Amino acid sequence: KTVKLWDARSSKPAAVLNLPERCYALDIKGSLLVVATAERHIISYDVQAGAQPREIERTVANDILGKSLRCISAFPDTKGYLVGGIEGRCAIHTFGEPSKEKSFDFQCHRVGKDVFSVNHISFHPTKGSIFATVGGDGIVNIWDMDSKQRLKGFPSVNRTILCAAFSSQGDILAYASSYDWSKGSSFYAPGHPNEIYLHRVTDKELNSSSSKQSKEEPCLPRRK
Repeated sequence: KTVKLWDARSSKPAAVLNLPERCYALDIKGSLLVVATAERHIISYDVQAGAQPREIERTVANDILGKSLRCISAFPDTKGYLVGGIEGRCAIHTFGEPSKEKSFDFQCHRVGKDVFSVNHISFHPTKGSIFATVGGDGIVNIWDMDSKQRLKGFPSVNRTILCAAFSSQGDILAYASSYDWSKGSSFYAPGHPNEIYLHRVTDKELNSSSSKQSKEEPCLPRRK
């Protein structure tokens, strides 16, 4: 139930942060550290170099994400974070912005009545509102947070996708598929390859106006 911050020049941690529960996921961008734990706790810290870490915010995620959080990613501009859960949904949270325009949840990895976990979230390195999600349905989705649109949905690879990342220029999206052991050892298929995919990202795929013309599914705030 701790997070340790390290300076590579020292054998001892620079700081130790105590958490309310077990850590399930974390991310750091700039001086913002966001941590998701068991029982849906999310804690945000300012970890600016040369200063003691400072807690910014502590909250409990909406239960619409499921009983367990799966992944978390800080905004590139450090003004908030995006968190994914086991119920095929993500939640966008902007610090100090409780309105549904800036903080909302949406469905992203569901096929009919089947629900799949959101396994990883990766922001585009130069287009801060654009991000990719991957999940247990074997699908990669690219979204635009500002226009609230899904820009592209890839065909399923028919196996769980566990992680994804854009290249430093944002022109390549890499993602990896493998068995995630969510159904135990009885569903493991020995000899089935672990695969890494490289997708060349085009400008059209990152254009929300092109997405609207192709009638891609909207990423709209959930209405209660």
